[in-house]
Amino acid sequence: MSSSRRFMDRARKVLPGGVNSPVRAFQAVADEAIIVREAHGATLTDIDGRHYTDYLMSWGALLHGHDHPAIRAAVTAALGRGTSYGLTCEAEVELAELVVGRVPSVEMVRFVTSGTEATMSAIRLARAATGRDLIIKFDGAYHGHADSFLVSAGSGVATFGLPNSPGVPADLAKLTLTCPFNDADAVRDTLKRHAGKVAAIIVEPFLGNVGFVAPASGFLTSLRSLATESGALLIFDEVITGFRVHAGGAQALLEVSPDLTTLGKVIGGGFPVGAYGGRRDLMEQVAPSGSVYQAGTLAGNPVAMAAGLAALQLAGAPAFYDTLAGRTRNLVEGLRAAAETLGVPFTAGYAGALWGFYFHPGPVPDFTAAKECDSRLFGRFHAAARQRGVLLAPSAFEAAFVSAAHTDDIIADTVERLADALARATRD
Repeated sequence: MSSSRRFMDRARKVLPGGVNSPVRAFQAVADEAIIVREAHGATLTDIDGRHYTDYLMSWGALLHGHDHPAIRAAVTAALGRGTSYGLTCEAEVELAELVVGRVPSVEMVRFVTSGTEATMSAIRLARAATGRDLIIKFDGAYHGHADSFLVSAGSGVATFGLPNSPGVPADLAKLTLTCPFNDADAVRDTLKRHAGKVAAIIVEPFLGNVGFVAPASGFLTSLRSLATESGALLIFDEVITGFRVHAGGAQALLEVSPDLTTLGKVIGGGFPVGAYGGRRDLMEQVAPSGSVYQAGTLAGNPVAMAAGLAALQLAGAPAFYDTLAGRTRNLVEGLRAAAETLGVPFTAGYAGALWGFYFHPGPVPDFTAAKECDSRLFGRFHAAARQRGVLLAPSAFEAAFVSAAHTDDIIADTVERLADALARATRD
C-alpha cells in the first residue's frame, strides 16, 4: 500500500472524506487522492515521491507557480513583524491601492478571507443598496458555498451530482433565480417576471467551475444593459479570472464594467484572501462608513497581504500576460491537434492563463452542454495523464491553470505527455 493511501486512511478517521474540500478526494475520477509533500515552480511532489507537472496551481491561486522566491521573501519579512494584528497595517492599504489602480470598475475594496466570503458580502451589499431580495445566477456557476449560491451550482456540486445542498432552507433557495449562461433573453424574461424585485445579477465572466465556458459575443454587454434598465446591480465574480486573464481582470479584457466585483485566489499569492469592491457610492454603505455590516478577525492579515502584494507586483507588465496567454494557447492547440489525430470529440478554450476542455464535439455554451461531455473518457484520460506525471483537476467540471513557472519547454513536454495519455485512454 502506498504512503498516500495509508495517510488517507488516517485522514478519513478525523476529516469528512479525508479532506477539507470535496474535490480533493478524487472520487469523481475513482483514483487515489494525492497527499502533497512539497511543491516548487510547476512541480508538485506527493509523499510517495512522485512528481507531477501541476495544472491545478492551488485551483488558480498560484499565478507565479509554487514557492516563488519573491513571494516567499515577502512572507518571510512579514512574519518577522508578526503573524496577525487584528488592526490595520500598511500592506492592506498598499494592496488596496494596487487593486483599485488596476481593476477598472473598483473605486474602493474590502478584504476578506475567502472567495465565498467575498461573494456572500457582495450580495448582502447589493440587497441593501437596492432594497430588493432576489438574485439571478447562472446554471453551473459556482460562487462559493454560501446558502444563496448552492442552487444549480458548479464546481464540487456539479462533480458530485448534487443539484442543491441539504441544509439550504427552501425559502432561502427561492430567492435565487437561475438562467442558462449565454442566454440574455432568459435573463430579460426573468427580470420581467420579477420586475422591481431583483437586487443583482451575479456572473463569472468566464465560467470556470464547469470546466471552461467563454461568454458569447455581446452576452456580458447585454447583462450590463439589462441590469441598468431593471435597477439591479451587476456583479462580476472574478475570484478565478481576476488578475489571471488580464492585469485588470476579465472586465478589462472584455471591456464591460460591473457595479461590484469579487476577487480571490491570485490576490492572496497562495494565502487565504478574498475581496469585494466596486463603485464608491456602494462601498461606502459598508460598515463603518455605512450600515451594511461585515467584519472579519483575520481580514487584511499582514502575511497574506504581503503575499498578495508581491504576487500582483510581479504581474504588472502587459508582456507578462501576453507570455502566459501564448503558452496557454500552445497547450490548448496541442491538445486539440492530438484529439483530432485520434478522432476524439473534443473542444477546448482559454483566456489568459485559464483554460479547460471537454470530451464533446462542441460547442459548449452552457452547463447543459457541459454535462453532455464524456466523463468516463475524462476519468481514463485523467488517470493516464497522472501516470505520465501531469496533474489535472480531478473532475471534468473544473478549469485548469497555467502559471509563470510553466516554461515553453514544460508546455511542449506536457503536450507530448497528454497526447500519449489521450491515445492510451481511447484504447482502454
